[in-house]
Amino acid sequence: MTQHLVSVSGGKDSTAVYLLAMESGRPFRAVFADTGNEHEQTYEYVDRLHERTGGPKVEVVRADFTKELARHREYLLREWPKQGIPDAVVQEAAALHEPTGNPYLDLCISKGRFPSRMAQFCTGELKEIPITTQVVGPMLRNGPVLQWLGIRAAESRNRARQPRYNHHESGSMVWRPIFRWSIDQVWDIHKRHGIERNPLYTMGMGRVGCMPCINCRKSELRAIALQFPEHIDRIERWESIVAAANKRRSATFFPAVTDPTDVDRPGTYSRIRTLVEWSKTGRGGRQYDMFFAQQAGGGCASDLGLCEGADHG
Repeated sequence: MTQHLVSVSGGKDSTAVYLLAMESGRPFRAVFADTGNEHEQTYEYVDRLHERTGGPKVEVVRADFTKELARHREYLLREWPKQGIPDAVVQEAAALHEPTGNPYLDLCISKGRFPSRMAQFCTGELKEIPITTQVVGPMLRNGPVLQWLGIRAAESRNRARQPRYNHHESGSMVWRPIFRWSIDQVWDIHKRHGIERNPLYTMGMGRVGCMPCINCRKSELRAIALQFPEHIDRIERWESIVAAANKRRSATFFPAVTDPTDVDRPGTYSRIRTLVEWSKTGRGGRQYDMFFAQQAGGGCASDLGLCEGADHG
């Protein structure tokens, strides 16, 4: 008998798929991958989804990078001194290679950098792999698995090219049941079940997965900074930690873009505070426009659609 698994992100489309699975009458499991970079409203929304719908409780998985951190710590202690890196730098970086308990930060420390649009390893490492190893793999021992995904073609050209069905490398089958749905249909199924949308949408957020997401737009970064400054504070702390944990002594949450406004340090890269200040400017502050123009909605690289786009209706 086929086992059904719904991936839940706390966003509109995955919630619609969860509700559709309930309407099908089939028994199913639901899973949420906690990246450690989510908003408190999203955690609460996912945690209470079963109470509000009568469906199954959403299981939570988290990636563990203990082994990766230890392996990289051994490497830097062995190799960095050979490269002429000062012992104080080596020891400081080594001390930071202990698990923090936050998957996102641990991943970035072990990689020595933050993910980017061109190297979007966050989705695979923080969502796909934990779900596959901790949930899908064990399920497959008991028979076929069908994963229900909240992907809509209308979100992006990349998603429009994805199939309705396909085999996944894990051995499961993947189904995108709302592939042809409009945003109105997504909200209609919420209304049909009397389910309110994630509150972050009504606060002006275009996406609710990761806060902030490396693919966020200029306007989204501005909204996050204004409404949730503590999340910017957290990213600022993470930038300092990841910078101290790599031999370049530099790390930027967003892909490194040269700051042409800093005449005292030409060629330096902009960190989160600089970009937040720029996000508050109008069309006159165009230094980073080309960079942020590339951060379109639906930038998720996951073939499992484990992050949501910026179409919130």
